[in-house]
Amino acid sequence: MLLFASSCGYQFAASGTNLPSDAKTIYVKKFDNQTRYTGANDEFMRHLKNEIAMHQRLVLADDPARADLQLSGAITYFETTPTAFNSVLEPTIYHQNMTVYATLTDLRSKKIIWTTRGLSNVQNTPVVSQAVVPTSPTFLQQNLRSADIGRLPDLQVAQTQTQAGRSNMMTQIAQSLYASMASGF
Repeated sequence: MLLFASSCGYQFAASGTNLPSDAKTIYVKKFDNQTRYTGANDEFMRHLKNEIAMHQRLVLADDPARADLQLSGAITYFETTPTAFNSVLEPTIYHQNMTVYATLTDLRSKKIIWTTRGLSNVQNTPVVSQAVVPTSPTFLQQNLRSADIGRLPDLQVAQTQTQAGRSNMMTQIAQSLYASMASGF
């Protein structure tokens, strides 16, 4: 199996095989926010920079003049809509969806070496304690105990779960973006 994987051209995205071999630094330009959600791009930038730093293939540069590559893009869609309701038609679960596009440019040659359109992720987020599944991976990553969730007011449940879902959504998009950029897909 190992021989087959090495001979077929399959390589792991973290190795950055699509990236120029002499590229060591990357400047991540603040993504444009083309949505009505203020600050979505600032929040996403933290997730994206964390993902790039975690792979240790490229060093983040604070200035494009000191970078070999530049990653730029935009958040083109960000929406939160109710998808499930209780017996009196109050929302119990919200559907969060975000879409980004991105471009990677070699700053030395001024050539685009990778681009993607429509990279997205969807999260279904419970906003009342009765809809929260305390054994779900998203819940288990939080700093909440299952016994406490029933004692929280609905507003607090909604805020904590919405933020956790949004954070998970942005993390997954950042992971997909890095993997796609580094592998060339």
